[in-house]
Amino acid sequence: MSTSNGRNLSSQLRDGPSGSPLETWHRGLLAGLLTGIVAVFCIAFWLNPYGDDGKPLRMGTHEQLGFPPCNFVILTGKPCPSCGMTTSFALFVRGDLVNSMQANPVGMLLAGFLILLIPWGLASLWKGRSLFVRSLQVTGLVVLVFFVGLS
Repeated sequence: MSTSNGRNLSSQLRDGPSGSPLETWHRGLLAGLLTGIVAVFCIAFWLNPYGDDGKPLRMGTHEQLGFPPCNFVILTGKPCPSCGMTTSFALFVRGDLVNSMQANPVGMLLAGFLILLIPWGLASLWKGRSLFVRSLQVTGLVVLVFFVGLS
């Protein structure tokens, strides 16, 4: 039995849905992206998102990396859209999802997306194809617009 794209059904079930083959530079870019994502999660795990009293912080965890406090908070007294993002990631890697969501909801969603991106990226590198994605450019643009729109 043949499908509309010429592959028979049994080969589609065996190989799984896949997009276009990855060129060498796509594979290098994807490998670099995955390395960066893993590094971000390692840093998040290294940070301490809890105060001295043991309660989870809502923001300010980035200051452990030597960054200054948020200028927006200093000037307005209100958090900017990215305030709490580092704290949210640090709580997420510890499985503290409720406090991760309270620190920054978009941060928790982004961390969850990136966690799912790791096995997808590894499988795509292994197969040499962008699995489940027909166009990396269109998909990347949609994901970018989605997360910018949420914040």
